[in-house]
Amino acid sequence: MKNKEKEFLERIELHKGIIYKIAKMYMDNSSDQEDLFQEIIYQVWKSYASFMGQSQFSSWMYRVALNTAIVFLKKDKKKINTSADMPENLAVEEDFSQEKELQLEHFYQALQQLEKIEKALIFYYLEDYTHKEISESLGISEVNARVKLNRAKNKIKELVKKQGYEF
Repeated sequence: MKNKEKEFLERIELHKGIIYKIAKMYMDNSSDQEDLFQEIIYQVWKSYASFMGQSQFSSWMYRVALNTAIVFLKKDKKKINTSADMPENLAVEEDFSQEKELQLEHFYQALQQLEKIEKALIFYYLEDYTHKEISESLGISEVNARVKLNRAKNKIKELVKKQGYEF
């Protein structure tokens, strides 16, 4: 059990940026983002035994995280279930300059206004997935992935401009 927990913690540490980004994409205030971050880790831990290694851990974790975020949004009560079985010692450490933080704030505010599929497309894009990988993950054609991604990027630019922030 200890080796499994250690392996899990190493993988989470390596890929926690994915969880952080999803939490920022789906929640608009820091308290809810922290709650969602912890809920995602909990759900990934609960599902970890089902990870068979047939895909990259990051891809599998992203699917679990995305599903958790969607369910979390639908809940009336935004409280996480805690478990003594969940590994501890997980921390979010992000060190940004004030300008970078301002840019990210506007970006994430714009993301909040996107549809679920648009958020997923932007996330995959930010994680450097190819159009083919995006299309396979979302179950759409590669051409459709490109078109939808370009529309989502343009929509974000327009939303950020409406907020009064210029790139």
